[in-house]
Order: sequence, then C-alpha cells, then structure tokens
Amino acid sequence: MDQQTNQPIHKIGRLWKFRKKLTSGCAKTEQVRLVVSMTEKNKQLTRFGFSFERGGAHTSRTMMLEELKSLLSYVNRVDAVKQDYLHAIDDENCLGKRSAKTRILTYRHLVDLYSLDPSNVLFRALLYFWDRDTSGQPLLALLCTYARDPVFRSTASFILKFPEGATVSREALEEYIDDIEPGRFSKATLKSTAQNINSTWTKSGHLQGRTRKIRTPAIPTVGSVSYALLLGYLSGVRGQSLFRTEYIELLDCSFDKAIEFAEEASRKGWIVFKRVGNVIEVLFPNLINQEEMEWLREQS
Repeated sequence: MDQQTNQPIHKIGRLWKFRKKLTSGCAKTEQVRLVVSMTEKNKQLTRFGFSFERGGAHTSRTMMLEELKSLLSYVNRVDAVKQDYLHAIDDENCLGKRSAKTRILTYRHLVDLYSLDPSNVLFRALLYFWDRDTSGQPLLALLCTYARDPVFRSTASFILKFPEGATVSREALEEYIDDIEPGRFSKATLKSTAQNINSTWTKSGHLQGRTRKIRTPAIPTVGSVSYALLLGYLSGVRGQSLFRTEYIELLDCSFDKAIEFAEEASRKGWIVFKRVGNVIEVLFPNLINQEEMEWLREQS
C-alpha cells in the first residue's frame, strides 16, 4: 500500500481511470490532488526499478521464466552490468535464438520484465535471492514482473480472488482486461495477452492445467517473502503493515507465515528483522545502497 494515497501499486499504475472519473467542485479538487500525488509516487518508485509505462511485455510474451533462468546462469558474475546481459543474448546467443532480430526482441522483453540493470535495486535484489533460494525463483520472477508490467499487474486482483480449486477461464480474463480499458486491444491481442498472463500465473504456481486452469495456492519461500518485504519497503510501507502488502498477498502468504519466513531470513543474514511485542522493524542493509536510502528519506 502507498502510505500517502492509501492505494495499492496496481491502482497507482492505472492513473487514466482516475482522470476519466474527475467530477466537479471539491470532489474534482481532491481527485486531482490524488492523481498528482500518485504521479509523483510513480516517479519515485521508477528510481528503484518499478515501471508504470502503459505497455507491457505480456501483450506478446509470458514472464519468460526459462529464458531468465538460462540468462542468469550464463552471466553468473557479481560484477555484471546491463551491457553484459545484452552481449550474452545478442553476441553470444546464450538463449539459442535463430536470428539477430529475435535475439534483440528477447533482450527487450527481458528488460521490460526485469530491467536487467543491477544499478536498480529491484533487479539487484532479485539477483541476491536468486541463487540463495532456487525453489523460490518462480515467485521471485513473478514479483519483479508485477512491479514492472502494468498489464500483468492489473490482473492480480482478478486471479487472487478465486478460491482454491476454482476454474479460471481465459475468456473471463479477456473480459476483465477489456473492462479495464475498453477497446484498447483487438480480439486477437486480447486472446494472446490473456493466454500469456494465464501462463505466467501457471509458472508461478497460482494456476494448474494446460487448457483448463485451476486456482492453486502458491508456495511462498524465505527468499520470495524477503523480496516481497523489500518491495513493500521501497513503496514506503513500514512495521507490521509490511506483512500485509499486495506483494505478500501475491505469494498467498498469511501474516503469521510471513513473520516466520522473515525470522528465518534474518537468521540467514539476508535481511534484518526485529520484533518487540507488536513493534516490528525490517531493514535491508545487504540490498539498499546509500543513494537509495537517501531517496527513501526523501520519499518519507
């Protein structure tokens, strides 16, 4: 949640909906203030690697989990920079693409989803947890994708509302996406986008099945919960509220279970977790650098 606007990030990324609803008088003034506040919040979060661009990789691809795994395995250096990932994909063809055009498109889609820029804490933290929590890789990728792809982000509330065992149809998802921004996508694009999004939710463990998608609970891990706590922290959330953010909800993780994972992550030295009664403090000295801490102080 955004403490200034009390709005989840997925709503912050859909400012056009607020603009359409502007009315008159005091209500209009308040809504304008909210839009301005949210726009400023977006600008702050982009410095950490979040993205609020109107497009999204899911109009043409899934979250590309297998490509990401292969790339990070190939470029397995702590000093790697963004250019190294481009070199690995384009010049060395580490992902085995057939043409130069396909290699560049693959790189661009991966940048859209993950930034591939270690100067952004969003990607740097993903790398930190990636090899430390291999079983959590699908959820780590999902969290980063959620923070960077507005089209995918907008579908979280739709998917997460389904109880375990419920059928999630592609057609229902298409209708949901179209309702958000009517007429934006052609029928063909709407269908392929819904298929890509359903595939991503399947890779993350939220859905099962090839054609008939069934809602299943995701399996949170120490690393994925730690990463979710970091995303909440970067968004300005502190204390107990860190364990109730949209990022924790993405993991199908309860408050108590998230606390347990945070305690384990602290024992491992991944994060700092302190608790005295109901007072909770979570810090990320291994992940947030001095410049980013300055940005967070400006944000608060």
